[in-house]
Amino acid sequence: MLNAPKEVKAVAAWPVEIRLVKDRRALHVTFDDGADFNLSAELLRVTSPSAEVQGHSEAQRKTVGGKRNVTILSVDPVGNYAVRLGFDDMHNTGIYSWAFLHDLGINAERRFQDYLDELQAKALDRDRPGMR
Repeated sequence: MLNAPKEVKAVAAWPVEIRLVKDRRALHVTFDDGADFNLSAELLRVTSPSAEVQGHSEAQRKTVGGKRNVTILSVDPVGNYAVRLGFDDMHNTGIYSWAFLHDLGINAERRFQDYLDELQAKALDRDRPGMR
């Protein structure tokens, strides 16, 4: 009897450093695979994995405007798999997993352009608060 090949599960990148940048407008994350990202507070806030932003389905997802100058107030560990970020607009319900942060870093430019396109399509902007 032949043995079926075992499924190889990819090991996710693990952060080796997470540091709040001095002006609190970015989070610097370095991963054990060599990836190194400065993630802007604005991008982190508008892509928050919270239900408040993401909803419970794609149809419920919100586009958040007015976050150009948002800053990060706190970075708190959640178990050994994520951090919870607190922002100066009092949003603090997003739990940012290592996989989410790694993916966001890799795709930051595209994700930010998608955000800008959504703002324009919904008549929102980066400076005026609003959500739709």
